[in-house]
Amino acid sequence: MLVDGEHYPPVVRAAISRRFGVVGAALLGGTEKLRERPDYGVPHVTGSDAVTAVGAALDRFAPDEVHDLADEPVLDSRQRMRVAAYVLARGVPYIGPDFRFDPPARPRLARRASVAVIGTGKRTGKTAVTAQLARNLAAGGEPPVIVTMGRGGPPEPEVIDPATADLSPRRLLELAESGRHAASDHFEDAVTAGVLTIGTRRCGGGMAGAPADDTFAAGVALADSMADHELLFEGSGTAIPPAHADATVCVVAAGSDPELVGGYLGLYRVLLSDLIVVTMVEQPLADSAVALEALVHELAVGEQAKARRPVVHTVFRPVPLEPVSGRRIFFATTASEPAVDNLAGYLEQEHGAEVVGYSHQLGNRQALTADLERMGEAEVLVVELKAAAIDLATRAALDRGMEVVFCRNDVVTVGGDGDFDELARTTVQVARDRHES
Repeated sequence: MLVDGEHYPPVVRAAISRRFGVVGAALLGGTEKLRERPDYGVPHVTGSDAVTAVGAALDRFAPDEVHDLADEPVLDSRQRMRVAAYVLARGVPYIGPDFRFDPPARPRLARRASVAVIGTGKRTGKTAVTAQLARNLAAGGEPPVIVTMGRGGPPEPEVIDPATADLSPRRLLELAESGRHAASDHFEDAVTAGVLTIGTRRCGGGMAGAPADDTFAAGVALADSMADHELLFEGSGTAIPPAHADATVCVVAAGSDPELVGGYLGLYRVLLSDLIVVTMVEQPLADSAVALEALVHELAVGEQAKARRPVVHTVFRPVPLEPVSGRRIFFATTASEPAVDNLAGYLEQEHGAEVVGYSHQLGNRQALTADLERMGEAEVLVVELKAAAIDLATRAALDRGMEVVFCRNDVVTVGGDGDFDELARTTVQVARDRHES
């Protein structure tokens, strides 16, 4: 039970006595009604703040459920959501007089070590992070299998083997014209990571990331039958893959609203994670990344096992999958407008292209259509494989007789607690150790 000192202890004791199976209480704070050490009829613990008290109670009593008998001002709505995140992260339901939060079901489905890549929002860079992690593992002789769960995924789990599949722009356009979402995450991962990828679908997403409907379990079973090494589970938006993962990477965009990262159940996603990757730390967002890192470490107060989860600051840099040196290109991306100049400059400096135009509107069809009309003298469309990349951008370019080159986004470390690639490898090893234990 969660209780506070703003209630007279006899009132709380009576409420507890009418409930079956109470093993203990956490006194969250408040002293107005407390004259001496209270007697609640069950053992109780305290802490320096509400979250610390709840953590102490979870450790001592190992309850099956946490019931809330506290109230304002000790536990206001913001604090309640913070408590909910911590309780759910421990796998325990959190129940109050007129609410109930249950931890999303994440059954152990995989027979191999698994790493989930989740996010605090849409377009945080989960696919780029997953793809680079997969490439690094493959380069070490241990190619993983990726399982995605897109909002435009296939009706049944679909295997994409980049070694044998035709993933050319024309073929993907044919798929799009047949009614498929040919820029779904499993196509992008197969193209940019170069490893076996399985696409599933999901619809809806709860406050703690549970999809309302999905085919993910069938995708994991298929991956298990095909994998020799780790499985990578890629989240979708704020939805979390509905399967146990041995380790978790959480991707946070530098421009994210701190209230949504550290409050509500954004905090639940942070608490699930072993590594936090802050992405798109382009100027002027460097200060925001530092603030997010400080927030993540502050939120870990009261935790034990993961109290110092590493945070790494990164930027994305475009890498065309075919040479574009000396070519006039039009670049299409989902990156924010302030970042596009940097990305275009990188394509010119590092890849020798002449960028004659660009659009950051891949996720906005109407604006993208207007931008594509200004491709002008471009010979090549360089495009990220997401959003309207195929059915709109690729179609427009091919209709003009242009070449289409897909690009991936490499994760480049610019600050934080270490190098992304090293921290990612460490996280994979954590997954292996937990899986074997």
